[in-house]
Amino acid sequence: MQEKTKWPQLGTLITVFFFWGFVAASNDILIPVFKEKLQLEQWQSQLISVAFYFAYTIGALLYYFISKAIGEDILNRIGYKNGIALGLLISTVGALLFYPAAQTASFAFLLTGLFVIGLGYSLQQTAANPLAVIMGDPKTGSQRLSLAGGVNNFGTTIGPVLVSIAIFGSVTSDTTKIADIGAVKTPYLILGGLFLVVALIFKFSSIPNKINLGEDDTSRVATPTDISQPLAVPSRKSSLSYGQLSLGMVAIFIYVGVEVSTASNLPDFMKQHVRTPDGSPFPTESIAPFVSLYWASLMMGRWTSSVGAFNFSNTTKGILRFVMPYLAFAVFLIINKLANHDITPFYIYSVIIIALIVGDFLSKGSPARQLLIFSIFGMIALLIGIFTDGLTAVYAFTSVGLFCSTLWPCIYTLAIAGLGKHTSQGSNFLIMMIMGGGIVSLIQGVLAEDSLLGIQWSYLVGVACFAYLAFYAVRAQTILKSQGIDYDVTVPAGH
Repeated sequence: MQEKTKWPQLGTLITVFFFWGFVAASNDILIPVFKEKLQLEQWQSQLISVAFYFAYTIGALLYYFISKAIGEDILNRIGYKNGIALGLLISTVGALLFYPAAQTASFAFLLTGLFVIGLGYSLQQTAANPLAVIMGDPKTGSQRLSLAGGVNNFGTTIGPVLVSIAIFGSVTSDTTKIADIGAVKTPYLILGGLFLVVALIFKFSSIPNKINLGEDDTSRVATPTDISQPLAVPSRKSSLSYGQLSLGMVAIFIYVGVEVSTASNLPDFMKQHVRTPDGSPFPTESIAPFVSLYWASLMMGRWTSSVGAFNFSNTTKGILRFVMPYLAFAVFLIINKLANHDITPFYIYSVIIIALIVGDFLSKGSPARQLLIFSIFGMIALLIGIFTDGLTAVYAFTSVGLFCSTLWPCIYTLAIAGLGKHTSQGSNFLIMMIMGGGIVSLIQGVLAEDSLLGIQWSYLVGVACFAYLAFYAVRAQTILKSQGIDYDVTVPAGH
């Protein structure tokens, strides 16, 4: 009998996915403000991304070595639910550090606060993803991750808008507003309070504290839909000896890198290459809706993929795959309209969304094929942005969000396939590689200096990233087939 999704438990769990997205996207508003007010170089402003995403790696390393020291996996010792609650408490401390950061306009305090929030997120991510998988039929576990990913991107869509309102004052279309760094503390103090409340909710919720993802069983061959029961070729000493994982670690590093760097360098590109009707540079306070559109683009793709989590007929699911991206687009328009932003420039984006639908149709549910197609689309989008200018280039760069939307689960699924008893270790190694979000952003920030490539040509970094992802799509499929594993399945978004 098919196990039904535990919706009350899942509803509680996916609140943390919202928080991850809210902070990650809000960083893109902090970057231009602190750069302008503290007179930072572009590469220095990218340290905001470095601090936040490198914390994932430090957190994963701490998790690995502490588990080794105590002779048991941390989450197996304290429990998955308790692990998320602990991660939320750690993130609370980081959010509270925004008070001294805002009061003193201290870049060091800001970086420290983001780093501590990221440490908490690292533990939360390690626990939350497998929990989402086991909250119902294992065959639809990845669809639940997709639904969680859609909630994540709701956070990434409203985060830049709310933080921009806090920094630039009341909800207004007045482009003469001056950024107030001191106001940064307000949304993050509220966020810290929410972290604490949700930690208590998790502690006393019915979410399971112990889970069983199965043992290594070399007698079975991986089936396409059974991703919650990791299957293996003859056991090896370490997860790193599996080519799909070692190459997949680089792919996760590259993927998170291009996703974050494309958005975090967008404000500087707009200030240099986009002009207002009177010919003046594009104002910093008007950039937030475009950053919001980038992250909303990921939401469009992930909402589309989440359709499989629901018990609808195939016909209904087919219709929803066309409807969901436009529903997510409507959410973006409504949020920015309520924030009193002019949304008429974004109507043309409804045409660009068709590329997402076409790519999803061509992928036919295969993670390797989808990774290949969307990587090619991502390269094309970046090249259009590099060789055009103005809002045309901006829309090309924001459309990268559409093509990044489902890459995390594609890579994740291919990377851990067949690891068996090494799956937990392999998953932890993949979390470590989230630091790519900071490193790739920093590399692009350095190359964006006028004495080197300049901001527009620096997006060649993203082109190179997508080229590797296209290579991994082909290579991982070859490796897995040599191990008797074929993962031609529908894979939704999760990061």
